[in-house]
Amino acid sequence: MGKIRLMPDQLANKIAAGEVVERPASVIKELVENSIDANATWIKVELQEAGLAMIKITDNGEGMTEDDCERAFFRHATSKILSEDDLFRVRTLGFRGEALASIASVSRLKMQTSTGETAGSQLLFEGGKLVSREKSDARQGTEITVNDLFFNTPARLKYMKTIHTELGHITDVLNRMALSYPDIRFECIHNDKKLFYTSGRGDLLQVIGQIYGMQTAKKMLPIKHETLDFQISGYIAKPEVTRANRTYMSTIVNGRYIRNHLLNRAILQGYHTLLPIGRSPLVVITIEMDPYLVDVNVHPAKLEVRFSKEKELFEAIEQAVKNTFKKETLIPEGDYYKPKRKEQSYQTSFTLTQNKTSENATTPNDYPWEELMKVSEKNNFPPVDSKQNQESEKQDNRLEDNENEFFEPSINKDAGVQEKKERVPVLYPVGQVHGTYIVAQNENGLYIVDQHAAQERIKYEFFKEKVGVVVEEVQELLVPLTFEFSKQEALLIDAHIEELKKVGLFFEPFGDQTYIIRSHPQWLPKGEEEEIIREMVDQVMEHQKIDLKVLREEAAILMSCKRSIKANHYLNQNDMFQLLEDLRKCHDPFTCPHGRPIIVFFSEYEMEKMFKRVM
Repeated sequence: MGKIRLMPDQLANKIAAGEVVERPASVIKELVENSIDANATWIKVELQEAGLAMIKITDNGEGMTEDDCERAFFRHATSKILSEDDLFRVRTLGFRGEALASIASVSRLKMQTSTGETAGSQLLFEGGKLVSREKSDARQGTEITVNDLFFNTPARLKYMKTIHTELGHITDVLNRMALSYPDIRFECIHNDKKLFYTSGRGDLLQVIGQIYGMQTAKKMLPIKHETLDFQISGYIAKPEVTRANRTYMSTIVNGRYIRNHLLNRAILQGYHTLLPIGRSPLVVITIEMDPYLVDVNVHPAKLEVRFSKEKELFEAIEQAVKNTFKKETLIPEGDYYKPKRKEQSYQTSFTLTQNKTSENATTPNDYPWEELMKVSEKNNFPPVDSKQNQESEKQDNRLEDNENEFFEPSINKDAGVQEKKERVPVLYPVGQVHGTYIVAQNENGLYIVDQHAAQERIKYEFFKEKVGVVVEEVQELLVPLTFEFSKQEALLIDAHIEELKKVGLFFEPFGDQTYIIRSHPQWLPKGEEEEIIREMVDQVMEHQKIDLKVLREEAAILMSCKRSIKANHYLNQNDMFQLLEDLRKCHDPFTCPHGRPIIVFFSEYEMEKMFKRVM
């Protein structure tokens, strides 16, 4: 008898579940995707014990007929793909036909569904086996209840994390879904307490505000860019809004949230020196393209994709981000750096639910309405007048009377989009603080300028331009500079000798592992030529290749930092004014090359608030 035999379907489904159903969040992702594919406009998620005890997904989608509802639990049963060609033009979120069979195999699952035309169907599965088939009501849509997840796979169950951790993963999935489909109304309830709710009005910025907080939403800028192949839209945060990791960078391709290193790199390249080192931006970017240009069938959970025009897409995203910032004055206001009451968001609401068991546990609906509506005129958002304040109080009272009623603030999405004549206004220096910060003013208010960061930006833009000019400004040396390298370094220099010439480094062999330089770019800082040349060569050693763009960039940053005035350096009035004027002429006068802010602004209104002139 042979050793090879067919695997039983039940075992195959459990193995498939290992790829598709990693944790409760995976179940929710698959079922919510099915609801979206069924054209639902309302999706409700109910949970007990972070989904390990119970997950119920209810929608108002198209529903299924009696025949289709049972067939949907067969392995690889799908309504999305009929031929191989369909696999390369997938517009739906689900298409493999694995989810329902896999989920049913590791749980006790009940499904009620109806197209709304006739009585619906109710199926009950236990461990993948159909144990009951009945009629149900005719409400259009589908309701799937998953009980006792992993009850028959205890090894999988023991790897589940704490309820708090599992809720965090669920939060992330639902946040991404809400950001991808702002026109769908989402509800989530955990242990009979409402966690969050979106209105489904199709306003992406409102969804961002509901998830990440209104203060963050006010710092988002609309992004829009179009090429022959790609339509890019969404919102990107001002550089002052950063996070410690890339979790908050959401990229959505044809309605599908994906994780893609290339797209993240393109976004970061668009921010360039506007971000502090080690920080990432908060962005929600939607990309629409021909399905033929993207392969979604490369990951069991469908989180990764492949693009056929990667280079073009990279350049389009980078340019879209850069173009957005070209229109903006990116001077952060002083109030952004002041300690604030922690803003509630959907992500923190899960945590609060875990630690707070009273009936008035904090949820996003606990926002005071006036706080949501009170927006600074200096941010180009409409001010709140007394009539609006009265209305705010009415709305706030209604929130207290009925916790299920949901109100959302109006955010001006066009704020700050207009082209500005001057990205930094004329500033008049008043004095210095500790020989480090320049205090300046104009009719708008008070400005504090980091003089070292300001000169770093000025020098950086000067050197970045000069590093690209080699032939025109070369300094001949009476005494050549001599460099001795290791054997490995010497081999790399020999391999890249022509490329090094393009940045003005003319190495000549001078014995074994020794080189001389008879000339160098004239703009190299006097007295530091040898040190900077050595550091530029070290960059080549580190990257093991020559990337002229990167090399010029790093050389410019290096020289700008070395040549800039440091802290505790006192300037006279003329020097301060000239520094501020030179800064105004910069292409990006808001951050140093390392991404630290140069200017902080305090409006007259903010100063009056600080001194209690206004309340």
